[in-house]
Amino acid sequence: MSQTFDFLFGQYADYNPIDVWLEIIAVIFGFLSVWYSKQNKIWVFPTGMISTAIFVYLLLKWELLGDMMINGYYFIMSVYGWYIWTRKVDATHVTPISRTTPKEKKLSALIFIATLFFVYAVYTGFDKWTSWTAYVDTVTTAVFFVGMWLMAKRKIENWVYWIIGDIISVPLYFYKGFTFTSFQYLIFTFIAIAGYLAWKKHLHNDLSTS
Repeated sequence: MSQTFDFLFGQYADYNPIDVWLEIIAVIFGFLSVWYSKQNKIWVFPTGMISTAIFVYLLLKWELLGDMMINGYYFIMSVYGWYIWTRKVDATHVTPISRTTPKEKKLSALIFIATLFFVYAVYTGFDKWTSWTAYVDTVTTAVFFVGMWLMAKRKIENWVYWIIGDIISVPLYFYKGFTFTSFQYLIFTFIAIAGYLAWKKHLHNDLSTS
């Protein structure tokens, strides 16, 4: 039992207790944010902003620049998404769940490619190409950037990007030594799958009644 505990949480022995608690709080609010997103509730954004703000601080302290940029971007896009989700498209309806248009698919590809170049430039500038995890960080950052943009626009395809990014992040964060965050992404994977199915059903019902 003790060996298992040490394997999972031994890396926290050298951490500041405050940082450990901050990570746990950020994970809890991260869970709430993803759950509210699955439920198509506006609370996805304020809870997400709390989680990402804490993670920006922690990841900057841990010098994980790619992950820090993801969370900083999440925070900004949460503000944008909060506005989009509450914006009325007519007198009684707010922005609905929808599928991406051909133009939005092209923009998604551009965001993905632009993010790859941006993260590459940042990692090169700070001389952070010291591990294979940096290359994985670059890809996951691009995946999550697109996913967050699509979620802010209430596009059902956002869940596909979350699922891909979450699956990659589970072993990545565990390897980095952030067990709580790794568990978070494991649960995120299942919530993202459920979220896609729930949004798909919601979208189907909207089309059936329109």
